[in-house]
Amino acid sequence: MLSKDMTIRNASGFHIRPAQLFTEKAAAFKADITVQVQKNSDQVEVDGKSVLGLMTLGLEKGSVIRITTNGTDAQEALDALAQLVESGFGEA
Repeated sequence: MLSKDMTIRNASGFHIRPAQLFTEKAAAFKADITVQVQKNSDQVEVDGKSVLGLMTLGLEKGSVIRITTNGTDAQEALDALAQLVESGFGEA
């Protein structure tokens, strides 16, 4: 199991387009992928391959998430998803 903490960088946060891009990228891997965020005193975890799950997190610019991958291609999945988040999902 691998994980990496990331900060949402794009100005509009994690709206439908970034969520769609994230799930499309995640679906390309066999690894189980989860996204976690701290909400008040609770740790919330959703399936990284679920657009609806990701949208329920309500992530804004500056939100810190933890991407966790587990499976045969876990490292490749984590690297690809981290690169996507770091790129700001291609938004200017």
